[in-house]
Amino acid sequence: MRTLGRIAAALAAAVAGAALGAARPSGPAAAELAMRDGGRWTTWWRPGASPAGTKGVAPLAERIAWRAAAAGMEWGELEMSGGGEAWRTRLIVVRLDPRQVALELAPAFDQGGRWTVSDADTEAVLALDAGQFRGALPWGWVVSGGREILPPEQAPLAGAVVVDSAGDVRVVAPAGVAAERARGGAREAFQSYPMLLQDGVVPLALREPGHGVVVGHRDARLALGTLSDGRVIFALTRFDALGEALGRVPFGLTSAEMAAVMEGLGCRQALLLDGGISGQLMLRAGDGSPRAWRGTRSVPLGLVGRPRR
Repeated sequence: MRTLGRIAAALAAAVAGAALGAARPSGPAAAELAMRDGGRWTTWWRPGASPAGTKGVAPLAERIAWRAAAAGMEWGELEMSGGGEAWRTRLIVVRLDPRQVALELAPAFDQGGRWTVSDADTEAVLALDAGQFRGALPWGWVVSGGREILPPEQAPLAGAVVVDSAGDVRVVAPAGVAAERARGGAREAFQSYPMLLQDGVVPLALREPGHGVVVGHRDARLALGTLSDGRVIFALTRFDALGEALGRVPFGLTSAEMAAVMEGLGCRQALLLDGGISGQLMLRAGDGSPRAWRGTRSVPLGLVGRPRR
């Protein structure tokens, strides 16, 4: 981690300078987000606006060339550009149907261990890190296989991901976590923060300073969201200026920008997961071959998708 930190520090000044110079000669202002659209950059989001200005439009999802993955999954990538160190950002997206792919947690911490996507077995068609972490433990609620391992915690922006007994996936707003626990029926559940979208609205704390969030902080991001038809979106960002070898460098979007990404993918509910050097994702293509974007740090809790029997 120290080596990666030195690399990131050494690159920061050069990236910032390049972003002010030749990054997008005819592109949008630094506070905006653009996507590569053929041979040009197209602005799709400005601060304070919905990605397309109209709810129900998913400009990023419409531009992705979706590729077949395992049954019930498809994936794709987009080149994006934003301000400062986000001047070259790659977005990797998985769209999953929980009627065909069952999601379950990998609670390595429960056995005193740690986890990476490399630990996913050959049956797994998807793997990523889940939630946020405090030392050796996940932060907040964890239910695995119907067994509660850790109770919920309370924080203004801490929502939860719940997989019920039918396999349906919901993002639960912070105010609803206690009631969700009391109702029972969660087969898998974990908390994370902050909420990015709640009924299509970006929380004020992500948009304006002074509400407990450093709104200008940039990092590599990982998020989970849900679509109106029940499908689940997983989105990971990677630094894209120097190739995949340095994709793990923790440069990227602000939380508000990641909220815009999730809305641009069609989500109405979305929750940020642990990104930075922990952010990692593995999927299996249609031919069964794995495609992985690895993190630099192991984590106590993973989320794995397997073909539904």
